Amino acid sequence: MPASESSDHRLWAITPLDGRYQSKLQDLGKVVSEGALMARRLEVEAAWLLHLGDNEQHTEVVKLSGAVRDKLIELVEQGGDTYVDRVKEIEQTTNHDVKAVEYTLREILTEVEGGKEALPFIHFGCTSEDINNTAYGLMLKHLREQVLVPQMRQMTDWLARQAEAYCDVPMLSRTHGQAASPTTLGKELAVFGHRLERQISRLEAVEILAKFNGAVGNFNAHLSAFPEVNWTGLAEEFISYRLGLTYNPYTTQIENHDGLAEYWGTVQLHNTILIDLCRDLWQYISLGYFKQKVIKGEVGSSTMPHKVNPIDFENAEGNLGLAGSLIEHFRAKLPISRLQRDLSDSTVQRSIGTIAAHSVLAYKMILRGFEKLDLVPARLSEDLNAAYEVLAEPIQTVMRKRGIANAYEVLKEKTRGKPVTAASLQKLIGELEGLTDDDRKTLAEMTPASYTGLAKTLATQFAETYNNTL
Repeated sequence: MPASESSDHRLWAITPLDGRYQSKLQDLGKVVSEGALMARRLEVEAAWLLHLGDNEQHTEVVKLSGAVRDKLIELVEQGGDTYVDRVKEIEQTTNHDVKAVEYTLREILTEVEGGKEALPFIHFGCTSEDINNTAYGLMLKHLREQVLVPQMRQMTDWLARQAEAYCDVPMLSRTHGQAASPTTLGKELAVFGHRLERQISRLEAVEILAKFNGAVGNFNAHLSAFPEVNWTGLAEEFISYRLGLTYNPYTTQIENHDGLAEYWGTVQLHNTILIDLCRDLWQYISLGYFKQKVIKGEVGSSTMPHKVNPIDFENAEGNLGLAGSLIEHFRAKLPISRLQRDLSDSTVQRSIGTIAAHSVLAYKMILRGFEKLDLVPARLSEDLNAAYEVLAEPIQTVMRKRGIANAYEVLKEKTRGKPVTAASLQKLIGELEGLTDDDRKTLAEMTPASYTGLAKTLATQFAETYNNTL
C-alpha cells in the first residue's frame, strides 16, 4: 500500500518519535514543537506591547486602549495557540517565521477598538532574536516545570520508596564484577536516588537567560526614538517580572546560550546517571535478584519462548544515549557565534523537542520497567552464602586492631583465589593468634548477610531526607 493510502500515518514518519513512539509523546508537542514555539513568540510579542503601555514610568512610549490591553492580556495568559495556523499561513508568503508572528498580531489588533493606533508599536525596537530567545526561554521554562522535573521526580520517588522498603535486604556487592563486601539493596538504590535528586535540584536552579536589547545588544533603535526612556530598566523588568526569566544585559544580537548549555548539560548528567541505573538493574535481573512480571501476550524472543527480557531498561538506555549525543552538540555549538550574529544556532535549537522526546521516552520506559520488577530474596541469599571469602576483610581489620603484624598478608594467603566456606573460615578464626575470645565469638557469628555495615541506616536516612524535602 502506498504511503499516501496508509491507514496509519505513523508508519511513514521519518523518526520513531513521531512514528512508533508517537502515542507515548503526544502531549509533549504542546510544550516543545514548532507550534508551541510560534505560540510562545506570539505571547512574547503581545507581552512586549503590553509592557510598553503598562509601565507607569514609561507611559510615553505608547498609549493602549482598554480593548487592546484586554486582548493583549488574553493572549499572554492563554498563549497564542489559537493563532498558530494563521501564523504558518502567513509564513508561506513572508518566508520569515517571526515576521509572520508580527503580522498575525497586527491582524488580531486591527479587529479591536483602538488597535490601529497600537500597530506601529508591535515588535517595536526588536530584532527577531529578541522574540526567539525569549520564546525559547518560555518553552524551556514550561518544559522544566511541566514535564522534565515532574517525570524525573517520579523515578526518584520510586527509588526512595524502594530504598526504604529494601533497606535491610542484604546483597552481595560486586567490584570489578567479583564478590565484594556486602551491602543492602536499599542502600544501592539510595545511591542512585541521591545522585538524581542532586541533578534535579541543579536543573531547577539553572537560570534561563534572555535578552531584549535590539539588533546588536545596545538598544540602538530604541534610543533613537525615545532617548529619555530607561531602556535597560524597561527590558530587565520585562524579562524578569513579566516573563519570569533571567535578564542577560550583555549580549550581541543573540542571547549567548551559556544558560541553555548549562540547562541541557544538567539534563545530560541526570540522564547519564540513569544509564548507570539501567545497566545495574539489567545486571541484577541477569543475576536473578529480580524477576520481571510476565505481561500477557508479550513475546521475549521470536524463537525462544521462555524469554522475559529487560527491554524497558535497554530501550531507555538507547534513548538516553541519543539525547546525550544531541546535548553534546548543543553544548559544543550554541555558545559559539561568529562576531555579533550568525544563523548556525537557529536550526540547532529547533531540535530541543527531539532531545526532550528521547529523554521523556526513556523516563517512561524506566518507570514501566520499575513496575515489572519483583524481588527474589532467595537468589540474594544464595549468592551471599556462597561468598564467605568476603569476611576476610573484617577478620584482618580486627587483627589490625589488636596490633597483629601482617594481618592483611595472612588473610590474603588463606583466601585469595581459594574456595572459602563457613566451616573453613570458622577453622581459620580459631587458629589465628592474637585475637581475644570476644573477637573470635563476634567473627564466628558473622555471616555475609550480617556484614553490611551502615547500609540500612544510610538507606533509611536517604529516604527520610528525600521525603522531608518534598
